[in-house]
Parts: sequence; structure tokens; C-alpha cells
Amino acid sequence: MRYSHSLERLRKIMDELREQCPWDKKQTIHTLRQQTLEEVYELTDAITNEDWKGMKEELGDMLLHIVFYSRIGAEQGHFSIDDVIEGVCNKLVSRHPHIYSTVKVEDDTAVKQNWERLKQQEGKKSILAGVPASMPALIKALRLQEKTKQVGFEWENTAQVQQKVDEEIGELYEAVQSGNANAIEDEFGDVLFALINYARFVKVDPEHALERTNKKFMRRFMRVEEMAAESGRTLHDMTLWEMDDLWNKVKTEEYNR
Repeated sequence: MRYSHSLERLRKIMDELREQCPWDKKQTIHTLRQQTLEEVYELTDAITNEDWKGMKEELGDMLLHIVFYSRIGAEQGHFSIDDVIEGVCNKLVSRHPHIYSTVKVEDDTAVKQNWERLKQQEGKKSILAGVPASMPALIKALRLQEKTKQVGFEWENTAQVQQKVDEEIGELYEAVQSGNANAIEDEFGDVLFALINYARFVKVDPEHALERTNKKFMRRFMRVEEMAAESGRTLHDMTLWEMDDLWNKVKTEEYNR
């Protein structure tokens, strides 16, 4: 099959680069780590923008990194790319007994619950054990909530979550009034955690939503800079109220498109 030929070609190229290229020879799992993180972020940018051409390119870069790590793993006698592929195949089969065995499920929620039970049977001491310590805090909060949901640690409805958000915001304001920096930070974190929970209940991906807002802010602010320049001024020369007036004009421009 074509994909088999392509993967074999990539493996051959990786072997050649590892043996002949001075840069590729020097790489270790540690030197590749930061580059891998950058590739992941570039892929997520392409996904956010629904840039299919970009996604194809970035997925190729991710695949290269997987092959690269596997080559280093093979050199050190730990694992090969075949071990990696076979391992994930075995995991998928064992964790989908409703497909590959006789287990019956009603919906995707039951699938997730089975997945977590099987992970614990494999030796996980906690359903939270698989959440990476270095994961960005916002995404980590979402994953923690999704995982604890699988054992029923979940509000019953959106109104309860909304009430919790209001409660946490009130506690934040009280902490601010107290002037206790540690309490303010704690309560601010609680507000964010509650809002992420609320996002789940209203079917919003909080990371994606925040990134959309980041992009919107950047787009509008850069347009404000352009409008200021068109009038022969810079933002440094303007008052907050003048900049806010330009901001509102930018919003009107967008709404009228």
C-alpha cells in the first residue's frame, strides 16, 4: 500500500540523515524536545485556522519527530518505530472491547468510562495519573475535569455550574478587598477553573475560545495602530479615550463587513 511505502521511505531518509548529516547526528531526545513542542503549537495554529494545507505539512513534521525519537530509541536499545506502532495498535484494541470483544456500550460517554477503567486495570493508581505535569494549565484543568467526570464527579446541570462561577467570582472580590495576595491568586485560579467547567457544560472548547479572542484582539489592535498612523499619529501620542474611540471604529468596521 502507498502509505506503507511512504513510511518506509521516511524511515530510510531518517537513517541516512542520522548517519550522514552533522546536525542530525548530534540530536538527542532532549535537544528535540523543544522543537517538538514548537511543532505541536504550529499544528494547533493550523487547526485553529482550519488551514488544511498547513495541517498536512505540520502533521508531516510531527511524524518526522516520531520517527526521529524512535531511531534514537532503537540506537539505545529501548524501542523501534515498529514497537511504537505495535504498542499503540495493541492499546487501541485492548481499550475498545466494544469493537474487538463482546462488551456493549450505549454512547461515547460509556466508551470513555470503559477507557478509564481499563487504564486502572493496567496499573494506573489514579484516574488523574495520565495527565502530564508539564501540560499548560488551562488544558490541564479541562483534562482533569473530563477525567473525574468519568467516575461521576460532575455537576448535574449548567445552572449549578453557573452558580459555582458566581460564587467563586464573589470570593475573588472578597479576597481583593482583603489585600491578601496569596488569597487573591488562589481565588483567581478558582474562578478560571470554574469557568473552564462552565465552558464544558455549554459545549465550548475554552482553549480554542481563548485563542480566538487572542487573535481577535491582535487583529483589532493592529488595525487601531494602522488608523492612528493614517492620521499621522502614534498610539504613544494618544489618550486612552482616543484609542478607545478608534477601537470602537474598528469593531464597527468588522460588524459592517
